[in-house]
Amino acid sequence: MNNYAVKVDNVFKSFKDETKNKIKKDFLSALFSRTQNRFYAVNGVSFAIDYGEIFGILGQNGSGKSTLIRMISTLLTLEKGSISVFGYDIVKDEYKVKQHINRVTVEASFFKKLSAFENLMYAASIYGVPRDEAKSRINEILGVLNLDLNRIHEPLENFSRGMQQKVAIGRAVLTSPSLLLLDEPTTGLDPKSKKDVQSFILKVRKTNNTTVILTTHDMEEADRICDRIAIIDKGKFITLNTPANLKNKFRKENETISLEDVFFEITGKEFKSDELEE
Repeated sequence: MNNYAVKVDNVFKSFKDETKNKIKKDFLSALFSRTQNRFYAVNGVSFAIDYGEIFGILGQNGSGKSTLIRMISTLLTLEKGSISVFGYDIVKDEYKVKQHINRVTVEASFFKKLSAFENLMYAASIYGVPRDEAKSRINEILGVLNLDLNRIHEPLENFSRGMQQKVAIGRAVLTSPSLLLLDEPTTGLDPKSKKDVQSFILKVRKTNNTTVILTTHDMEEADRICDRIAIIDKGKFITLNTPANLKNKFRKENETISLEDVFFEITGKEFKSDELEE
């Protein structure tokens, strides 16, 4: 067994900054702009995640969370550095990495005219899950997520965003991935749906020893389910520790402190969730 489930070593990823110098006067300035007018979405990030750990990444919009998740899931190329998943290099062993992972984003895509059941059965068939096993697992997973099983044969376009997000999470765990990448999975969900999803993540980890990377805007969510959290700002990790240790570090005598308070103490910024509406 490899020492870590995920290892990220000195990773960089930059993009062209479209806001700078859109019109160039000559060839030399244009050539200069191709190398200089870039910003680092991920800027020298390194960390390692243990097997079965729920690892949270907190940061405001544009801080680099989603870029990092997309690189780990092989959807974005690395500019510099290396990432391994269960010992497999995401560049050299891309296919093997994909066999171990599944990903949920804040805006999951579906065949909206098809039902939840049809979408999930289609996903199961792609991954080679036998039909009878898939049916059983679909009912079990959606039941745990408290999705009304009487509605799973309705078109997904009739579902609220929160219900669709539960189906997306069900689809991700249907294949029993070893690494679950959750990119703001509960953004915009009502409080009850959030708790359902959070409880389900904990259950999946306990039952399958699944390793989870979670990006979130919800500080209470991170505090509740993450073993460790990293705060990312302008593409850099500026702290990494357990939620309890971070709060203890900044807590004054007889004071109650939240992770939101910790975020402000570390970054000097008030945390803005910018959550989507249900």
